[in-house]
Amino acid sequence: MKGALEGILVVSIEQAVAAPVCTRRLAEGGARVIKIEREGGDFARQYDSVAGGDSSYFLWANLDKESMIADFKNPKDAGLLNRILSRADVFVQNLGPGVLHRAGFGSRDLRRKYPRLITCDITGYGTNTGCESMKAYDLLIQAEGGLISINGGKTEMGRVGVSICDINAGMNAHAGILEALLLRAKTGQGSGIEVSLFSTIAELMTVPLLHNDYGAGPPKRTGINHPSIAPYGAYTTCDGKLVIIAIQNEREWRRFCEKVLDRSELAGHDKFSTNSSRVDNRDQLDELVHEVTLVNSRDDLSRLLKQAGIAHGFVNTVDELSSHPALRRRIGISSQNQPIRLPDQPVFKLGIEEDRGTTPRVPAIGEHTEKIKAEFAE
Repeated sequence: MKGALEGILVVSIEQAVAAPVCTRRLAEGGARVIKIEREGGDFARQYDSVAGGDSSYFLWANLDKESMIADFKNPKDAGLLNRILSRADVFVQNLGPGVLHRAGFGSRDLRRKYPRLITCDITGYGTNTGCESMKAYDLLIQAEGGLISINGGKTEMGRVGVSICDINAGMNAHAGILEALLLRAKTGQGSGIEVSLFSTIAELMTVPLLHNDYGAGPPKRTGINHPSIAPYGAYTTCDGKLVIIAIQNEREWRRFCEKVLDRSELAGHDKFSTNSSRVDNRDQLDELVHEVTLVNSRDDLSRLLKQAGIAHGFVNTVDELSSHPALRRRIGISSQNQPIRLPDQPVFKLGIEEDRGTTPRVPAIGEHTEKIKAEFAE
């Protein structure tokens, strides 16, 4: 099957993670993505070199793109970029505030020149917020957006261990671009999209924010426990493993008491009869649960929970993730032609025989510069 976005030309002046994640998704859908890089390339190329000589971040977010070196401040390169954009469908950028506008490539100006063009600006804090000049990297946004304050253990805050702000901003941008393409199919007109990292994390923080604004305050840090549901968290087994036990409703709680704890009377106990009361008495509840978990191995506890129909999971290491039976893999080729086994795409087209064609590859810096110059020559 050919990609749904076949025939769509995307031009991206991008760096780091957020915009590359967005355009990688577009490339996976069949779009042609021309990545404009400065001399020396996207700085994310230098983050590490573990993926066949490429940065792990860069390889993951830049498969199946074309790389062109260009300086949009140079009149000759600016002319080339305008010729490409005149035939493009989508333009994505995540440079600093005002950088492209000052060079004549601001999104509003581009849409006036090329009315069918869809523009997508990925920013740190959005426009007209008073925060435009603030640097915006993932960890900074996790901090500014309050995520770090609710993440971690009882006595120590912690960052989320992946670039959650960048990744989600890229996915939001991808969704916005697809909507804009559908709108253009109806109206014939392009449109402008703005996605900020801060708005992305603020939206993810909706539940803690609502508790802060309308409830008794934001949820407390509870380590590997859900802050507002109990029992829903990690329990230690006799072989030193951690098992997440997840009770979602009163029916499951009664069954858990009867079949796992072997204490059916606890289901109606004043301290445990409702989720709110269980959260209020979490420490005492956890002691009761540990009376069972600490005398069972991880595998024995899992069998007991399965027999009772109780949802649970293991706290796996990354090494255990690597061999997990549910982990699907795909191959990507590094810019140094080394095959790398990546997690497969998270969206599967069920019932459709998909022909992925050639194995996706990461472009070397400026690998396609001369080819693209020749294609879009005056």
